[in-house]
Amino acid sequence: MASILCIQSSSKFQHILHLTRRICSPTRQSSFLASNLTIQQTDNPRPKPAANDLVFGKHFSDHMLKVEWTSSAGWGNPLICPVKPLELHPGAKVFHYANELFEGLKAYRGVDNKIRLFRPSENMIRMNSTAQRTSLPTFDGQELITCMKKLISLDKEWVPYSENDSLYIRPTLIGIEPTLGVSAANHALLFVLTGPVGPYFPTGLKPVSLVADPTFVRAWPGGSGAYKMGSNYAPTLWPQSEAIKKGCQQILWLFGEDHQMTEVGTMNLFMFWINEQGEKELITPPLNGIILPGITRKSLLELARGWGEFKVSEDIMTMKHLVKGLEENRIIEIFGAGTACVVCPVERILYEDKNLHIPTMDNGAVMTTRFLKTLTDIQFGRVEHEWTEIIE
Repeated sequence: MASILCIQSSSKFQHILHLTRRICSPTRQSSFLASNLTIQQTDNPRPKPAANDLVFGKHFSDHMLKVEWTSSAGWGNPLICPVKPLELHPGAKVFHYANELFEGLKAYRGVDNKIRLFRPSENMIRMNSTAQRTSLPTFDGQELITCMKKLISLDKEWVPYSENDSLYIRPTLIGIEPTLGVSAANHALLFVLTGPVGPYFPTGLKPVSLVADPTFVRAWPGGSGAYKMGSNYAPTLWPQSEAIKKGCQQILWLFGEDHQMTEVGTMNLFMFWINEQGEKELITPPLNGIILPGITRKSLLELARGWGEFKVSEDIMTMKHLVKGLEENRIIEIFGAGTACVVCPVERILYEDKNLHIPTMDNGAVMTTRFLKTLTDIQFGRVEHEWTEIIE
């Protein structure tokens, strides 16, 4: 009986001690708050580039957003300040273990001169999912959206006055703790850069050619292919250079012994064809852990299902399906989809030393063009839609 009482007393004491620590410890912020945002405006605004000089990722606006996080205190207060270099210890985890993630979205100046974001909540969902996968801190996505709107509003003159150009937005989260142990960072930094970008196809919609080589694998089950982190991109640079040597622009990433078609470069893959049941079908690989859940991908699927004109599927696509479909003249279009290009038609695939001609352009790229027009009409405000958020 005495030992039982001792155990009960000990358990009760530990519970009281735990409650006392919670009460006495400083509050740990689970998310930063936009209401605590402070702004330091630049005294030296930079000249803005001409529209015909816009190159993706080369130009940056005057200000950036920064928020720090520590495991002990949680999130600090957000700050908008002039763009300047980061000062990091050379032992920061981001440099050694790729403890990093990022997102990509755009702001558009509409035909009514209003500035719009396109489905930013979807980017926040994906960013938090990636943060969890990389053991970096999560946050309230709506708070970051509100902070980004303030940043864009401050630099609103950097949003191009054009129906072809846009403002690219790059939220990034990195581990900055200066320790070389392979463990989660206790100190992190979230920052957001913005900059004007031109159209992906400045001279009109241009088809690309692909290398499909099963020795190049982008992602695999249980890996990180479904997350937007820098460590997924560096290993693709060398295969990309090999594709260029073979006279192609991009890689068609394959997976498995059956050579499943997964992604096109850094884009999601779509095929419009007549399937073996004789139905017109728009098909894209399923989100099975090796496919990045693209916001454009999701939007195209939702648009197509809303049209109700043909079958829309998320299913495994193999090179065998493609070759057989080409032999039987059932392939209509193949295209990639992503934030940078919206849609990108494919005209040729180099596979097993054979050039497979894809009839996307021969068939007028009707589906590709329709998706491009529908999405850009929404993004630039030619059509009002619930997917956009106006920045006041």
